[in-house]
Amino acid sequence: MPLNRRKFLKRSAVTGAGVALAGTAAAPAAEAAGAGRGGKPVKRYALTVMGTTDLHGHVFNWDYFKDAEYGDAAGNAQGLARVSTLVNEVREEKGRHNTLLLDAGDTIQGTPLTYYYAKVDPITAEGGPVHPMAQAMNAIGYDAVALGNHEFNYGIETLRTFEEQCDFPLLGANALDAKTLKPAFPPYFMKTFRVKGAPPVKVAVLGLTNPGIAIWDKAYVQGRLTFPGLEEQAATWVPKLRSMGADVVVVSAHSGSSGTSSYGDQLPYVENAAANVARQVPGIDAILVGHAHQEIEELLVTNEKTGETVVLSEPLCYAERLTLFDFGLVFERGRWRVESVKASLRDAATVEDDPAITKLLADEHAEVVAYVNQVVGTATQTLTTVEARYKDAPIIDLIAKVQEDVVKAALAGTGYGSLPVLAQASPFSRTSEIPAGEVTIRDLSSLYVYDNTLVAKLMTGAQVRAYLEYSAEYFAQTAAGAPVDVARLTNAGGRPDYNYDYVSGLGYEIDIARPAGSRIKNLTFGGAPLDDAQQFVFAVNNYRANGGGAFPHVASAKELWAESTEIRTRIAEWVTAKGVLDPKDFASVDWRLTRDGTPVF
Repeated sequence: MPLNRRKFLKRSAVTGAGVALAGTAAAPAAEAAGAGRGGKPVKRYALTVMGTTDLHGHVFNWDYFKDAEYGDAAGNAQGLARVSTLVNEVREEKGRHNTLLLDAGDTIQGTPLTYYYAKVDPITAEGGPVHPMAQAMNAIGYDAVALGNHEFNYGIETLRTFEEQCDFPLLGANALDAKTLKPAFPPYFMKTFRVKGAPPVKVAVLGLTNPGIAIWDKAYVQGRLTFPGLEEQAATWVPKLRSMGADVVVVSAHSGSSGTSSYGDQLPYVENAAANVARQVPGIDAILVGHAHQEIEELLVTNEKTGETVVLSEPLCYAERLTLFDFGLVFERGRWRVESVKASLRDAATVEDDPAITKLLADEHAEVVAYVNQVVGTATQTLTTVEARYKDAPIIDLIAKVQEDVVKAALAGTGYGSLPVLAQASPFSRTSEIPAGEVTIRDLSSLYVYDNTLVAKLMTGAQVRAYLEYSAEYFAQTAAGAPVDVARLTNAGGRPDYNYDYVSGLGYEIDIARPAGSRIKNLTFGGAPLDDAQQFVFAVNNYRANGGGAFPHVASAKELWAESTEIRTRIAEWVTAKGVLDPKDFASVDWRLTRDGTPVF
């Protein structure tokens, strides 16, 4: 499928720049309040822009991994069915003709539901199904959605098919065709609100996505799409939108507000740039923030050039919250001016599912529940990730063993088939468990929650040593003899669990009494000290292989092999072939935490 969209929405007009323009809203009356010059009444208009972000395939308040209704200690509830109820309430309160509904990206990846319709019963197949997220979001009446980085996880064809199925545009002003450098998706959406007794109000929504896509989904986008920085593209597009008559400019940005990046210096762009955009680019009234999976009810940022306040809000992910931007506009000197903006959040846990959404997707939900509950093997004992972030746990060894076996088979008979294979694996979850007895697809999916695929890289012993040192920065420095609090032992510097790696096939100690950079001790291969010149095949997930987490050497290392089958699927295949999941077939004690040579545990 070509990069430029094959057809735009039936309800949209398209300019030569590939920009989607929506139709007009119904005509509410302008509200007269007070008196202006000459005693004339002042005309005011109230607009509400609603927003979600990082839905990640959550339609229902259901945990497919536990085969039960979702629940957590905070009492949160998830899913578009809940959001639909909230949206209906807001539209009833404000008047539907006075509202807009947006999303800031990451919609089609994240649950077994989205995986199923990307891979098992794919929407790209001839006569294939309509994606459940498209069905739900169309039914709820989304006006526009920004592209998230996870939109690209299943490739361009899946994304374009999803786009075709949506009744709203997918926006990405900084997702450009690599050859023409023109927008490959609509950069913006504009809607005109007719107001009785006053000129119309024009609202523009600029969509921005994450430049990290160039790293994380390199296999799909390299040479096809390029992703310049959010600040740069906002500075280009916001003045255009204002010149086109936009009275209100809202940015939907799949980018957090912290100003940090998780991929180091591999790109000259900031990953979490939403607050930077607010500070640097004049003419923005509000930003719907995404990507960071944080809850920010209202963040006020002052624009450095105008001194005006920009209001940011990030609703909690997985459809747990709905952001409301309430705009107050006043008509003066022949134009509408934003007089006030206030952001607030509504909680999905305070309402019940919208029965219209429940009914709409009941069949798809039941199909996926049946799929994840398929039995693929039997476990001889319970395996858990509870202590996996600070102890060498057999359940993580299972991931590494599967990756080693797949890569060895793939390279057999090649020039690299005789090299030893090492494997990387991370403790993604702290609650995953494979119970003794029957093992289902959902048990294995809860172990490997991401849709990562497998890559083989060529690494030297010295590079692997540096890789391990970097990984060991995950632990807080803890002096010998000091109490060890496991709650504070890990995530040093805010590093998430998915950016801590085991490396199988080696023996090593991590001395947490030592400063970062000098913690790897007694590093051995085959019982002997590691030879820095030794070559290894390194089995690694595509996120890490493309530079995710900024681990040293791996992104630039020579690629020997890669595939598009998910590691999760490979684990299920391995267990299915074995029939019995027994730790003696995959578990080994490769590493341990020490302090001055004494084991911590």
